[in-house]
Amino acid sequence: MDKAVSLEAIRSSRIVAIIRENDPDIALNAAMACYESGITCIEVALTTPRGLHVIERLAKVANLTVGAGTVLDAQTAASAIHAGATFLLSPAVVPEMIRACSKYGVVSVPGAFTATETLSALEAGADIVKIFPAKTGGPDYIASLAAPFPQAVFMPSGGVSSENLDQWFVRGVIAVGVGGYLTADAASGDYAAVSEKARRLVAAAHTLKLGPAR
Repeated sequence: MDKAVSLEAIRSSRIVAIIRENDPDIALNAAMACYESGITCIEVALTTPRGLHVIERLAKVANLTVGAGTVLDAQTAASAIHAGATFLLSPAVVPEMIRACSKYGVVSVPGAFTATETLSALEAGADIVKIFPAKTGGPDYIASLAAPFPQAVFMPSGGVSSENLDQWFVRGVIAVGVGGYLTADAASGDYAAVSEKARRLVAAAHTLKLGPAR
């Protein structure tokens, strides 16, 4: 796998749709609604029943970059990669996951919030540091955290919407993870609402002012 290609796909998409559902069919339908509305990077949380199967299905879709979220150990990392995930995410710094990503040539995105956690992620070899939950500190917190870590590439997750998208990107983030705001209507079968929010996010993402690349 070409890690550089996956990194560029994430950078170009700017939006990573986070799919976390209680039903695999709903997860797949929500993911496809996002994709058909222009989001080309999708994270499937492995708390989703049969999440690996959902990843396998999505990995066959042309021009779609698929990742696995909530990866907490090496075995799960390997299973997700074999299913077709080209980037892996965790809610905390999981060295086993990062090592598996390095071994198989996929992008690692561990979660962090503090300076100590960010340093741990970087020392473990993280490609991108996911700031989670980003809504707790907000965009200004990202800027403060980035100051002592100019080498870090950040992706906030949590609390991102089309209304505040520009506030994150002017801080130089590579992309943003968007979950509940985007997919809240999927459980009731209202995929049209998911599509509409996805379209708004894509439109906003590609017209906003970007901060210095990180």
